[in-house]
Amino acid sequence: MYAAVAGPGLVTALAGNGASGITTYSVVGSRFGLSLVWVLVASTVSLVVFLEMSARMGVVTGKGLASLIRERFGLRLTFFAMSVLLVANIATTVAELAGIAASLELFGLSKYLTVPAIAGFIWVLVTRGSFNKVEKVFLGMCLIQVCYLVSGFMARPDWAQVAFSVVKPEISFDTTYLIAATAIVGTTVAPWMPFFVQANVVDKGIGISDYRYQRADVITGTVLANAISLFIIMCTAFTLFPLGRTVETAKQAALALAPLAGANATWLFGLGLFGAAVLSASVIPVSTSYAMCEAFGWESGIGRKLSMAPMFFGVYTSSILLGVVVVLIPGVSLIGIIMLTQVLNGILLPVILVFMLKIVNDPGIMGDHVNGPVMNAIAWVTACGVIVTSLVLLVTGLFAI
Repeated sequence: MYAAVAGPGLVTALAGNGASGITTYSVVGSRFGLSLVWVLVASTVSLVVFLEMSARMGVVTGKGLASLIRERFGLRLTFFAMSVLLVANIATTVAELAGIAASLELFGLSKYLTVPAIAGFIWVLVTRGSFNKVEKVFLGMCLIQVCYLVSGFMARPDWAQVAFSVVKPEISFDTTYLIAATAIVGTTVAPWMPFFVQANVVDKGIGISDYRYQRADVITGTVLANAISLFIIMCTAFTLFPLGRTVETAKQAALALAPLAGANATWLFGLGLFGAAVLSASVIPVSTSYAMCEAFGWESGIGRKLSMAPMFFGVYTSSILLGVVVVLIPGVSLIGIIMLTQVLNGILLPVILVFMLKIVNDPGIMGDHVNGPVMNAIAWVTACGVIVTSLVLLVTGLFAI
């Protein structure tokens, strides 16, 4: 039964390891070694809580998160949240398409050929495929990230040192350290995630009787995704950090691995970047379309004809087209786009978390499936932690733009 239900949690969590995430983990490993691994572990718990509540709301209500926000908080607040989400998601889509370009440039391919081709494939996949077929392709893309597990082993890590960094956190109040820690949280827990996982749960028609399997899917996906994130940090921490060779992008990290862990490590790192970026570039525009259509009562869903859900596919198509155009502009500052994304996510994430906690604790909506005392304690601690890190991310992002 688990195999029939699995998908929403796994795809959502692994799609979070997109180009921006891989860049963040690569930079963190090269600059700080293993000293921030404990933050990744804490973020894993936060993401489990974040996605579990979303999936549970979808199972109980049969509605997407944006629909519940509109019904509970009204159109004005919904419009604000959706406006920020739209801009943030389009900026994130640009970053993922840039990641596709960077990964294939490692193999000597021009972005002016690869980005339109991959974008076209993504568009056809979602607009022409059934829900089951699209989900299977998404799950197949998830498997490509196994490359990072292999490249992590090729870095010959000291497992005792890795374990020690988890159980004995190294805490610093240095500004760059705090920004890096905040970036890990901001990359791991993204505002688009609950909209996508909840919409997928609703589209699959998962009932409350099967929710234990859906919860297992969320936990499995989150643990696997963040294990891959750990391996990315390990890969650069054990090769670049001891030599003081810091990197600014995932592409630089892949190239730097060649003389230290072998040319195969570079190829594996580049292939992993490609797979992760394609998955995220596919999923995030879908998440945007679901959220917009749910918020304003438009027909939505993968597998429907274009004529049946014109706004759903219109938002999806526009997100991809705009992303392609921006990435292909000569000399565009992709770092600036990523920083803009961080600022917008910093504004939106605390708002979405509070919305979710209000809804999930409303007996009129959730019935007997509201959060219990322990779950509420974990959720509010998570919310407060994310709000603090989001504010830090917002301030640092504003100064960086």
